This record gives sequence, C-alpha cells and structure tokens, in this order.
Amino acid sequence: MERSFSDIRAKVDRGEAVVLSAQEVRKILEDGERQTLEDVDVVTCATRAVMSGTYAVLSFSVAPPGSFLRAKRAWLNGIPAEVGPCPNERLGIIDLMVFGTAHSRDPRYGGGHLFRDLAEGKEVKVEVETDAGDVFRVDVALSEMLQARLFGTRHSFKNYSAFVNPSDERVATIFHAALFDPCCNGASVSGCGHLNPVQNDPFLEAIGVGTRILLNGAEGFVLGEGTRSSPERPNLSGFADMYKMEPEYMGGFVTPCGPECVTSWAVPIPVLSDLILESIAAPDRSIPLPVMDVAKRREIGKATYGDVWEDVDLEVSFSPDTCKRCTQCIPESICPTGAIGFRDWKPTLDRERCFNCGLCSSACIGDVFRAHLGSLHFGGREVPIVVRQSDRLRAEKLAEDLKRRILDGSFKMTEMVDRISP
Repeated sequence: MERSFSDIRAKVDRGEAVVLSAQEVRKILEDGERQTLEDVDVVTCATRAVMSGTYAVLSFSVAPPGSFLRAKRAWLNGIPAEVGPCPNERLGIIDLMVFGTAHSRDPRYGGGHLFRDLAEGKEVKVEVETDAGDVFRVDVALSEMLQARLFGTRHSFKNYSAFVNPSDERVATIFHAALFDPCCNGASVSGCGHLNPVQNDPFLEAIGVGTRILLNGAEGFVLGEGTRSSPERPNLSGFADMYKMEPEYMGGFVTPCGPECVTSWAVPIPVLSDLILESIAAPDRSIPLPVMDVAKRREIGKATYGDVWEDVDLEVSFSPDTCKRCTQCIPESICPTGAIGFRDWKPTLDRERCFNCGLCSSACIGDVFRAHLGSLHFGGREVPIVVRQSDRLRAEKLAEDLKRRILDGSFKMTEMVDRISP
C-alpha cells in the first residue's frame, strides 16, 4: 500500500477521509477488525509529558521610548530571562528568552509554571535592569505582548525510558517527583507508548519539516529533528504561538532538583505506507521500554510499555471522605503540580492541574488518592511503578481534539517541505 499525501488531503477536504485517533485504532484491533484499519487515512497521535527542552521567546514594552538605552537583565515572576539577542535600543521594548527549566526565587515555581500562568491570562511581574543600572518594574499579560512563541529543542521522543535506583542511597533527580528510593523499590516512567506521534511514524515518512501540529493545543509546526535525535531514538523540534495555548496541556512539574516543564504535542499521521500501518497497529506490549539506572544513566534491563499503560488506571481516583486528617498530608507536600489542597479541613484535588502521575496514591494512608500504576517486569524482577512523568489521559484527549478539528475543517494538514534525517 502506497498513498500520496495530496490524495489523502483531498479526501479530507471532501469529507470522505477516515480519521481515527490512536486509541480508536487500538479498539479496532482489540475487536479483531484488522481489515477496517486498512481503510484508515489519518491517525491522530499525541503525547503529554515533562519536556525539559522547552523555551519561550517573548517581546513586549516595559517603558516609553527613550527611557533607557538597552536592557541588561530581566526577571518574570522571579524567573531569570536571557535578554536579546536584539538590543531594541531606546525603544523601551525588550526581547527575552525564558527556559522552561529556569527556576524562580520560589523553589516550587519555574518556567513551565510561568508559561501556564501566561496562557491562563494572568499578569506576570516583570523586573528589568538596564545597562545604566536603572530598574523598571511592570505587570504584563500575554495579550499585551507583541510576540509570545514557545519552542521545543527536544520534544516528542519516539518513546523514552523508565528509571530505577539500584544503589543503597536515595537519589535526587529530575526523573522523579520525590527523592528516588534505593534498592529498586520503585520506578518512574515516561512516554505515552503507542499514542506517541513518532512511534506511529518511526522513519518519519509523514512527519517532516513544516508539518502542522498542535503544541499545547495551539497550532504550530515541526522545525526538524530535535537535539540528541538519532535513528534509534528520534525526536522533534517545533514551535507555536502562545496566544491560543490551552493551560490544561502545559504547566510546571516540581522535582527534587527543581521545577521542570510540562508540554503536549498532537500530530496527524497520514497513512502513506504499509510501514506506517504496521506501526500504528503495534500495541503497547510490543513497544520496548529501556530501564535505566537513574544515577549512572545506563540501561540495566528492558520492559515494555504494556507494563505502563495496559490494565492500569490512567486517572487518579479521589475519595475525600476517607481522609484520616493526618498532621501532615504527605500527598499535598509531594504533589509535583500543586493540585492537592484543603478547604474547610477537607482535601481537594484540582483536576485541571492534576498530572495523573500517581505518586499520591502510594503515599496516602487513607486511600483518598488511588491509582493502579502497574509494575515493570525485567530481568526476573518486578518493580512497582510509583510515578509517571507522562499523562496518557490528557494525551488521549488531545488526540481526540485534533481528530475533531481535522473533521470539522478547522485544522488543515500540511505536507512536509523536507524530510527529517535524525
């Protein structure tokens, strides 16, 4: 089977194309309807995860023209920004780069939190130091910015890894939301398995330079390969304007080494070949998941994404009435997105902020928070998963949203302008 992009796009434009989300593909296969799959024209795929390689380019006015020669340093909600490269001499305007992994003066607030606050329409406090030593302070909202664009240097891996700590000591790492327990007592995992865009197009036949995507729910484009991309582990770089980003798909994720950045991608995969068809048919249990020693960053085993996403709970269940009123609520103190709180002495869960990482479920003695996360099986071992750094539930929602937009014509698929060679 070989089909052209133009043929598939013409079917989409005529309203004749069969467009399915990746999870709908799984349902077809589970029902034994393989033949139906060969009629599919487009599969929508998505991922939501902690993605360190995220930064924003922002441009906005902080003072009237002539107020200062050029800016030297700047902070947004206490987060340091890189000023430039354009000096904007005497314009009162600054261009900034803010890293998603940059840390504020508040140790639980970082670039990812800032990006979400901007998308929510909140004003952020900007402090600018000029080359003359003067300081300007102003509150700015996203709607007041001349430009606000989010970039990914290394996003949307084909799939990622699981991590364990075989040592005898606890380890602080970005690959956990708490100190990593020793002796392989628990595992952290990342990667949305069969839902991941590049997993469904591993040789990048359909995804290329110029492919239109959704980045945090806003339309953007693939720039090319990401840093550290390789034929074995390809990943993508891309960008999108921030003005139409949806807050629930982005945010911050606090780790023992400081805040990290949550980002989401959705990509349409036109089914151009048998190889793509074969890839979208692959279940989670057939997708390998390297298990890494978190301290030495070397592979010590191999599981599959079936361990992570098959027969597990994608969403954390919440039963506030079972709360035992502990002196200190451990789930509240370790929640990496600040989704857990208290109101009138009762626990609350902000579903919009909850990442469904599941860490709370292993820490709550009252079973207020519950989720079956599964276990990794490798080398004769069974290691329970204690935290997920990918949110499959939101990824499925985003893939469904992209499907809807394609079908109603609000999202126009684009053909790549060049192949990517990872």
